Amino acid sequence: MLSNKKGFTLIELLIVVVIIGILAAIAIPKFANTKEKAYVASMKSDLRNLITAQEAYFSDYNSTYAASTGALGTAYRASSGVTVTLASVTNTGWSASAAHASTAKTCTIVLGGGATNEGEPVCQ
Repeated sequence: MLSNKKGFTLIELLIVVVIIGILAAIAIPKFANTKEKAYVASMKSDLRNLITAQEAYFSDYNSTYAASTGALGTAYRASSGVTVTLASVTNTGWSASAAHASTAKTCTIVLGGGATNEGEPVCQ
């Protein structure tokens, strides 16, 4: 009398679970790093869009820059979770910083006034 049992043994199942655990341990830190990069990219994009909005404001309102992002009206809106703050606004230039609620990194941008990397967002 032959017994024909089909299925996996306990050892085979344990080996598969261990392999899945190892793969998950490798993938999760890489995923967290990818999220951080996405937040930084969002902040940089918002600062580049701020340049366009400020130049439009400068053209429309008699050669002066907007003192705050609220003064730009509907011409500028930051991404969800990103806070953009304008600082040191003069008739010759301005600077701004961006922060995201989910990361400790901040990005800054300087335009005009003899800035060294003018118009390029710098993140730290």
